[in-house]
Amino acid sequence: MSQLSSLKYNPGAKKNKKRVGRGTSSGWGKTCGRGHKGQKSRSGGTKGVRFEGGQTPLYRRLPKRGFKNYPFKKVYSVLNVSDLNKYEGEIDKTTLKISGLLKILGNGEIMKAITIKADKFSGSAQKKIEAAGGKCLT
Repeated sequence: MSQLSSLKYNPGAKKNKKRVGRGTSSGWGKTCGRGHKGQKSRSGGTKGVRFEGGQTPLYRRLPKRGFKNYPFKKVYSVLNVSDLNKYEGEIDKTTLKISGLLKILGNGEIMKAITIKADKFSGSAQKKIEAAGGKCLT
């Protein structure tokens, strides 16, 4: 049985990194394959992907349009009326272990009279809960 400490890479699977700038006899000494002078021979001497040779880049030439609502969007955790049958008594977000906003939808039937506290109810959900003898609190 082999041990984890005895595992080795397959031959040729691991290559040593090319070490440049280690003398002229290495073949990659002095200029290290970068040529002579110029921006690309210096460290950090590259332009970004969006650089367009000094002209105003495309992302600045295009106008800004519209309104982005995602920072203000309300995201609800959705629960159907049929899912409430497994609970007893009074139900709220802490009972359901839900953080954020809770919305109750009217899919399915409810068999018990329960009191539920949520941020939003659909019209059909509210009718079904109250018809079963329960209460909807916001």
